[in-house]
Amino acid sequence: MIPFSILDLSPILEGSDAAQSFRNTLDLAQHGERWGFQRFWLAEHHGMPGIASAATAVLIGYVAAGTSSIRVGAGGIMLPNHSPLVIAEQFGTLESLFPGRIDLGLGRAPGSDQTTARALRRNLSLDADQFPQDVVELMDYFSAEQKRAVRAVPGVGLNVPIWILGSSLFGAQLAAALGLPYAFASHFAPAQMMQAIALYRATFTPSKRLAKPYVMLGFNVFAADTDDEAKLNATSMQQAFVNLRSGRPARLPPPVADYMSKIGPQEHALLDQVLPCSAIGSAETVKRQLQDFIALTGADELMITSQIFDHAARLRSYQITAEINQAIVHQTTIHQAKT
Repeated sequence: MIPFSILDLSPILEGSDAAQSFRNTLDLAQHGERWGFQRFWLAEHHGMPGIASAATAVLIGYVAAGTSSIRVGAGGIMLPNHSPLVIAEQFGTLESLFPGRIDLGLGRAPGSDQTTARALRRNLSLDADQFPQDVVELMDYFSAEQKRAVRAVPGVGLNVPIWILGSSLFGAQLAAALGLPYAFASHFAPAQMMQAIALYRATFTPSKRLAKPYVMLGFNVFAADTDDEAKLNATSMQQAFVNLRSGRPARLPPPVADYMSKIGPQEHALLDQVLPCSAIGSAETVKRQLQDFIALTGADELMITSQIFDHAARLRSYQITAEINQAIVHQTTIHQAKT
């Protein structure tokens, strides 16, 4: 069976604050480590009332310091917001503090609206080729055979795995050309998922960093002890997406019973568009949906996100997901032994 990992936005709950979100994030990472998840990623977003992971590198350090073995990283850093040198220094510092445990996923979206992006003080009139150039520059700062005169200290010579994140064909092409692992945002933008996977695998060029293609896919899981409980828990995320796409971003709301029956056809269409890569239900239901998704995509790894309002229910969702993965591994081992 393929590895499962955790994507956390450190959600700020309605009626709560960022400080509690950070405590919940660390608690989830510690549980995820015990349950056998491969890595724990945090995503850079800015100006979002319901997302606390804006200072992503700082939060990665907090989580890494509170865990001991799980890989911790960015899923991702929105590189247009930053100088590549600054990111090399930040992640060189993290890798020096927590050797062999830090990942760096890179995206080219701003992770914010245009007004907020301007406030981040990066030049918004960059040409279309700037992101690939920035990625190459960043990779050079980590190289032991650096070509640039400026050095990232710490950073130079450190083995920080770099991933390309994407929700379109652009990221797939770039990851393939540079010989880097590719993470697709199918958990909220699945439209081009299959096309991007095929393009990445067909055009992949082996590199010193990666010998063969490696695809990680985002996937929403809302698992609970019953299907009804899981469906109720999923309504917080459904509300959050409707609010966001309607221009009303807010903190993660509590679940609402029968939410889907209370919204109109436009909202239904939106949720059908952005959240088809989701498993909602009890262990058996989720197991079936996960297996179908893996069979469809041939994913090398799944990045599981579970935006659930109640922290205990969120932990339970990830625990069930880990148990499902272990059960599938056991079944696969038995099948291989018989054949």
